[in-house]
Amino acid sequence: MTTTYYTASSLDGFIATEDHALDWLLSRDIDPDGLGSNAAFLADVGALLMGASTYGWLVEHGGGEPWSYAVPTWVLTHRGDELAAGRPEAWAGADIRFVAADDDAALSAVHVEAVAAAAALARTGVWVVGGGELAGRVADLGLLDHVVLSYAPCTLGSGAPVLPRRLELALRETGRNRDFVVATYDVVR
Repeated sequence: MTTTYYTASSLDGFIATEDHALDWLLSRDIDPDGLGSNAAFLADVGALLMGASTYGWLVEHGGGEPWSYAVPTWVLTHRGDELAAGRPEAWAGADIRFVAADDDAALSAVHVEAVAAAAALARTGVWVVGGGELAGRVADLGLLDHVVLSYAPCTLGSGAPVLPRRLELALRETGRNRDFVVATYDVVR
């Protein structure tokens, strides 16, 4: 079982602008079936760990659209009741679990649940979705195995950092998907 932080980044290392905008990312050309694409990555993913800010962005920008993921999703938050109440009705059938994971023990327990859920679906991956801070916390616990970054051809100057930690990585693979350079790293322990 592997846990992967899979995200897109500007060349200067930000995953969103300071006001959480993603227009710099969503306007880029990408082959939906190419290297680093969601479809290829999601084939082995059996569970998602998602930060509350990422979930909040999806609520705000995905209004009325069906939930995109057919696997269990744990939303780690300090304000679970508030987020659960704000979930669009279109997501009523989705397996979204709101949990407080304020400390290392709670986050480790959620990770164990996610790994078990992925295994029950005969999948081999857990995806840390969005949120460099969440990915950093998972890495701090020694639970992060890979980082997959799709670099967009732009700089933002400031914003939400891709991974606000010192972390040693070993480059495993690079390639191109139209506008993006895709790099896959193993976490060095």
